Amino acid sequence: MTSTYVNDLRLNEMATGDQSGSWGTVTNTNLELIGEALSYGTEAITTNANTHASTVADGGTDQARAIYIKYTGTLDSVCTITIGPNTINRMHFIENATTGGFGVIIKEGSGATIAIPAGHVKAVYLDGAGSGAAVVDAFTDLNVPSLFIKNPGTGDNSTANLTLQTTEADIAANDVIGKISFQAPDEGTGTDAILVSAAIQAISEGDFSSSSNATSLNFMTGASEAAATKMTLSSGGNLDVTGDITGSTLNADGDTSAGDIAALGYTAALGAILTGQGSTNDVTLVNDADATVLGIATGTTNVDIVGTVTASTVNADGDTAAGDNAAMGYTGAEGLILTGQGSTNDVTIKNDADADVIEIPTGTTNVTVAGNLGIGGSAVANTDTDTSNTGNVTLDYSANQNFVLTLTGNTTLVNPTTEQVGQSGFISFIQDGTGSRVLSVGNQYFCAGGAVIVLSTAASSIDIVPYVVIAAGKVCLGAPQLAFADAS
Repeated sequence: MTSTYVNDLRLNEMATGDQSGSWGTVTNTNLELIGEALSYGTEAITTNANTHASTVADGGTDQARAIYIKYTGTLDSVCTITIGPNTINRMHFIENATTGGFGVIIKEGSGATIAIPAGHVKAVYLDGAGSGAAVVDAFTDLNVPSLFIKNPGTGDNSTANLTLQTTEADIAANDVIGKISFQAPDEGTGTDAILVSAAIQAISEGDFSSSSNATSLNFMTGASEAAATKMTLSSGGNLDVTGDITGSTLNADGDTSAGDIAALGYTAALGAILTGQGSTNDVTLVNDADATVLGIATGTTNVDIVGTVTASTVNADGDTAAGDNAAMGYTGAEGLILTGQGSTNDVTIKNDADADVIEIPTGTTNVTVAGNLGIGGSAVANTDTDTSNTGNVTLDYSANQNFVLTLTGNTTLVNPTTEQVGQSGFISFIQDGTGSRVLSVGNQYFCAGGAVIVLSTAASSIDIVPYVVIAAGKVCLGAPQLAFADAS
């Protein structure tokens, strides 16, 4: 009869009467091959090959028989290694020691395969199912009672390293990349007691790309439940805790940011920083009766204090804004600024008898003084100096008291809408280098005797016309003072 090699080590199984006179030699070879199967083997892959065959020889020595196979060679792409024949059923430790940075794929038949990245080792078994044979990761669901990870190096950076990897090829938002769970499955009381009681997991914050691998760490604990997330550390270093943080002192060591909901920060320049974000206030301080003491309205720099503010001096250091109800501000250019907003007046200054002294009517630039106004220096009104006037011109009496207008063409003063009763001043008309520019006025300008104002015509001549507003829509113009010239 003929010898067969149908066993998983491909040893010579001699039939009765077979190998006459050579039985001892065949047996010795079989014993050597058994030893080889328990040993370490190295097999080189042809340079840059993308397929490779490792066949366990019938009754003869080969590297693929070894329980530990180390594949070497240089790759420029992933290489598929087929171990045959596809009927062998056995365990292997396989090391991808190739260079080039590419993985290898271990297969036996058309069934499942195992990918091994460059520089990695995997424990697998071949199921020997013939043409449909599969390769299986032997350490899936590995149960280890105690595991010690130790780097044998004694120099600097001899770090013990535990890496949890996923084979998922397209990481999307909220994919769990790795997880460590803690459980007491044999607890006799059952129910909640045997659920996962705590876990730590890495979860993606969004789709991974060539420029992003943003990931959060979730710290999960259970009370009477499967462990759920109680604390999250984001890719930006933000720590989100669902419960209370208790400590003797909480020291912040970095700045807060605009999107923080309730944050304590610190910088060397600003000191302690409170940043919040609420629908009514961004920051609220309450007392032990849960009553609001101080609030910073949402999206503003305004501070609302419910009680009384007592201070030796209050120094404003910033400008006020148009919407301020009652604000004191300061700028280097304007000095002290008072801004208000009321139905009658925007600003009212009172004396110690609660009587009005100075009023600024709402929405105006007018100032009403209840008593006498004494001016120690000069009173200078705003003057509009416009060097190019032709055609229709509307004077803005709300912004200016006086006007110095250079005429570059025939000009009409059209009816104004901003005059104030009692307002008075002057309008100076200057002819340009051409001269002979003619002035006309609208029907709300009144002249003595209804006479038309006639200006000097000489180039660069200067005329001055006084005015006074006696009623809405009535601006009385005085007689023009013509041709002002050097009197020295």
